[in-house]
Amino acid sequence: MKLLFSQYRFFFIFLIKFLLFYVVSAFLYALYLNQFNVDLNEVDGFTKSVAKQVYALMHFFNFDCQIIEKQQESFVRLIYNGKFVARVVEGCNAISVMILFVSFVFAFSTSFIRTITYIIIGLVLLHVLNIIRIAFLVYALYHYPEYKEFLHGTIFPLIIYGIMFLLWFFWVTKFSENGKRTV
Repeated sequence: MKLLFSQYRFFFIFLIKFLLFYVVSAFLYALYLNQFNVDLNEVDGFTKSVAKQVYALMHFFNFDCQIIEKQQESFVRLIYNGKFVARVVEGCNAISVMILFVSFVFAFSTSFIRTITYIIIGLVLLHVLNIIRIAFLVYALYHYPEYKEFLHGTIFPLIIYGIMFLLWFFWVTKFSENGKRTV
């Protein structure tokens, strides 16, 4: 047993760090979400912020876009060219993706400064690309509504998860001392 642990020590340490950070982060995020009244279908502040940023991006490029928040709805409506095209719900804010990203980077960390810097840059990149992703999704859903399931369920999730995977890859192969030792 001792030989097994010593042989796979790095893997077990990675797994424990990843799971601990992920569970604690997910728990803290759940506490944040619990502040909002489920019975009244309140939308959390970060999700509202994401919807407003999508609106600002589309408005910047002169797209006819509006956002509408209605009480008793657990989402923010995105209106494009006068048509209700998409809902921004809690899952659209990419926080769960960001928690997964940070957990992995933390689990492969060695240097505090390098890890924090990479996490901050990665989170900003994920957030900005998520805003762009949602704006493109709104545009695509308006022009190609027949592909709604494919666009929303396959293509656009692939984009955000693909970016996260690339960030993980660069972390392991280029920035993490642990990754450089194992690759």
